[in-house]
Amino acid sequence: MSETATAVDVTMPGLSEGMETGTIIAWLIEDGATVNVGDDLLEVETDKAAMTVEAEAAGILRIVVGVNQSARVGDVIARIGDAPTGPEAAAPPPAPAASAEPAPLSESHESPSPATAATNGNADSSVRVSPVARRVARQHGVDLTALTGTGPGGRIVRSDVEQAAGLPATPAQADASAPAAAPAATAPSAERSNPRARTAKGDVRVEELTRVQTVVARRMSESKATAPEFILGVDVDMEEAMALRTKLKALAGDAKPPSYNDLVIKASALALREFPRANGAYVDGHFELYENINVGMAVAANDALIVPTIFDADKRSIGEIGRESRRLADRVRDGQVTPPELAGGTFTVSNLGMFGISEFVSILNPPQAAILSVGEMKRKPVEWEDEVALRHVMKLRLSCDHRILYGADAAGFLSRIKVLLQNPLGMAL
Repeated sequence: MSETATAVDVTMPGLSEGMETGTIIAWLIEDGATVNVGDDLLEVETDKAAMTVEAEAAGILRIVVGVNQSARVGDVIARIGDAPTGPEAAAPPPAPAASAEPAPLSESHESPSPATAATNGNADSSVRVSPVARRVARQHGVDLTALTGTGPGGRIVRSDVEQAAGLPATPAQADASAPAAAPAATAPSAERSNPRARTAKGDVRVEELTRVQTVVARRMSESKATAPEFILGVDVDMEEAMALRTKLKALAGDAKPPSYNDLVIKASALALREFPRANGAYVDGHFELYENINVGMAVAANDALIVPTIFDADKRSIGEIGRESRRLADRVRDGQVTPPELAGGTFTVSNLGMFGISEFVSILNPPQAAILSVGEMKRKPVEWEDEVALRHVMKLRLSCDHRILYGADAAGFLSRIKVLLQNPLGMAL
């Protein structure tokens, strides 16, 4: 926040390394209301997570950029100043366009409104709607301009929309609700079920992507379109790793022992020391080789794939990696992870073995040079010391960006991970 002669500018904060824009998903204090230092002011969503931003000044809030609108880091999104007196008190606040350079619109292209934007194209811009209520209204074709809000300051909340759509009592008969909620009274919306889309598949429900899902889709498409990848694979004998984990479990007592995935993360981090290009990226015609080894771990949560980072994984003990991985996974699933915890990754490990998947291949996480896919550990007959024996085997698959990692380096890197997992005692020292 920066101070001017009459007010303090609230600017879009830079919440993580490399963040360029953010989207306002909720103003937690109404336009024109009094703000105190430390109050939760707004929620901002980046391409990695959502965060609550606190007020750093006290005064009257004047919102410049509305809900669901995007702004560049450093752009003014609101102002906090003293309450006007005299003739100024009766004058309406200046329009957002006159007080700040327009912020770029989000994909929804909704009309900007200081507090909230209307859902339907013909809706009154003065309608105040919570983000969740807006989403439910889109899905069920509810005309927000016909509703009376029961939330603070007359704001329309989710329960208002659900009642209008008939969802609590008769979800299957929402189309027979009162005329105020009838979809025919609003302009057609591409974000809800369209009667014309009914085919042999039945009615079609269109789900709007969250910002995180939108970014995941874009990044994965860019990865497949721009990075020439190749895949290598190895089968790893995990008998010694199982024995080590049994010992670590005994030492842990009542605490949770490190998982097999934690062992894979540790082995990967140590191998990255020896193969610096695997800990790098191809960026704009040059290689970037990173000093720190920060391993990202893919976590499925909230209908999206989130990759929090274990920083300096090569310098941490297996126990430390285990505790950090559990902490990060819990924060992701609880929706509490912050952008700094998602930034700075130099390599990624993705594990689907717990779902019974024997092997799979991951798409590169740009701009990283490689990503390791970890399959299920299975007991199978293998050749061992000139005999056939039943051993626990885990399949690893390494996806590589051929612009920075070539066959020999990638093979050496994956083979080193295999050696470390098959002789894991050295990792525990």
